[in-house]
Amino acid sequence: MVEIIRNIILVIYVIICIVLIVLATIQTKDSNGASQTVTGAAANNFYEQNKGRTKEGRIKRMTVVTGVLFVVLAIVLSILFVM
Repeated sequence: MVEIIRNIILVIYVIICIVLIVLATIQTKDSNGASQTVTGAAANNFYEQNKGRTKEGRIKRMTVVTGVLFVVLAIVLSILFVM
């Protein structure tokens, strides 16, 4: 029974790894110039306030969720392989 669960979680883990690699690869570089950081100009425009609703915002959120799943599944797999 433990081996079946271990193999299912391992397959899910490999899929999550591939998805995480793809998401990290297609992300755009998020860099603000030093002058924008000091003056705060980037935080006041409409785009920056609604960034989470854009395609880039969704990709960033999906990357974070996939990264958390990656860590959780790694811990679960380490526990299952000790058993």
